[in-house]
Amino acid sequence: METPKIFESEYKFACIVWEKEPISVKELIKLCNEQLEWKRTTTYTVLKRLCERGILQNEDGIVTSLYSKEEIQYSESKQFLDKTFEGSLPGFLAAFLKGQKVSDSEIEELRQMLDDFKKS
Repeated sequence: METPKIFESEYKFACIVWEKEPISVKELIKLCNEQLEWKRTTTYTVLKRLCERGILQNEDGIVTSLYSKEEIQYSESKQFLDKTFEGSLPGFLAAFLKGQKVSDSEIEELRQMLDDFKKS
């Protein structure tokens, strides 16, 4: 099953759910008002949309996710990489790092991640 697409405002909303789940709709409305400055109706609209697309579920006023944050991040990253860099991770890294300073510790962290990936 393919991971559904999630848009920027939906992602911010889902981050609240991932951080607090299971969360009541009442608490979600309060947090969306505080963090996103959304009205109640906006929260309900986005919740309904994400439930219809199978990303979240709302059962008896309790909201939980059907996809983890990591699953959504992976899917979004892969789509971006495929669309923008023809799936080339080295191409992405070259473009992303061009003109940026990268510390020795960041280079070592990336090297370690690649070594760990290679081992698995």
